[in-house]
Amino acid sequence: MSSTNVAETMPKADPSAAISVRSLWKVFGPSADKVVGTDLSTLSRKELLSQTGCVAAVRDVTFDVAPGEVFVVMGLSGSGKSTLVRCLTRLIEPTAGEILVEGADLMHADDAQLRELRRHKFSMVFQHFGLLPHRKVIDNVAYGLEVRGMKKPERHARAEEVIALVGLDGYEQSYPDQLSGGMQQRVGLGRALAVDPDIMFFDEPFSALDPLIRRGMQDEVIRLHHDMRKTMVFITHDLSEALRLGDRILIMRDGAMVQLGTPDQLVGAPADEYVREFTKDIAKSHVLTLRWVMRPPRDGEALDGVELSPDLVVRDAMRQVIGGSSPVKVVEDGELLGIVDKDDILKLIVAEPEEPQ
Repeated sequence: MSSTNVAETMPKADPSAAISVRSLWKVFGPSADKVVGTDLSTLSRKELLSQTGCVAAVRDVTFDVAPGEVFVVMGLSGSGKSTLVRCLTRLIEPTAGEILVEGADLMHADDAQLRELRRHKFSMVFQHFGLLPHRKVIDNVAYGLEVRGMKKPERHARAEEVIALVGLDGYEQSYPDQLSGGMQQRVGLGRALAVDPDIMFFDEPFSALDPLIRRGMQDEVIRLHHDMRKTMVFITHDLSEALRLGDRILIMRDGAMVQLGTPDQLVGAPADEYVREFTKDIAKSHVLTLRWVMRPPRDGEALDGVELSPDLVVRDAMRQVIGGSSPVKVVEDGELLGIVDKDDILKLIVAEPEEPQ
């Protein structure tokens, strides 16, 4: 069985990234450390399990998360997304690879350093809220500050600020079982925010909520990100949620990366049939920007005086394009990149899936 030194072939991590991951593996099973860097690592999940009794839950994953970015990891059950996020915080120990957090090597952090990182640098919001049932809302929100040793008046003052931020004014003295599921998740979100982390991890936090409450919580995350510019890593199995929240999206399958890109890249240029199947029911006009539909102007073609950004979503440009008497210009930094006319827009809309009745 041939072997390769993984460290020698690993691309360099980016020290300027909030999180930089290189060739990350997590293998469960006997002799898991003998899988990475050998011929065994090329086997499919089924073949690897059959031959070794091991499961490669995360397979050779590499990406960077920029400061202030909402980075979404998406996939079906068993894709490895939740294992990945737990490796990023070392709640699960990776088998191999490299993780830098704001330039610091997480893989070589000792237990004391990890505790400090989890208290001051990271916060996690899970699907199961994990609230303390015997404590009131204000004490649940302040719990991380209590663990840090902050005195009660100071931590309650901070908790009250965060409670207002997540829309729970008036519920400070309530107990968790007196709240709806959506309100309980707001408490969990508040607890994560109270410690003022640099990086927030969300592991399918809204999947158990009703659709309307879920959308409201997504709105809350979008608002908080806009106001606070926290770096966020968000795990979900829902493509609509991923497209709504993510600056970039990583799609995983069987522990491996399938495609990493912006929402419009995934919808406009799916990497393979797996991604294409995911995105087939998405209304493209809600995701694609004018970059995807613009074309070069024809000789002598009259142009409207309207100038639009190439990063404007098609849906948001419809009124100006369809309402004009001639094509509109797509301009960036004073340069004409292309034009868009009614036919370009209508072709995209006609090809879209019908809205469910």
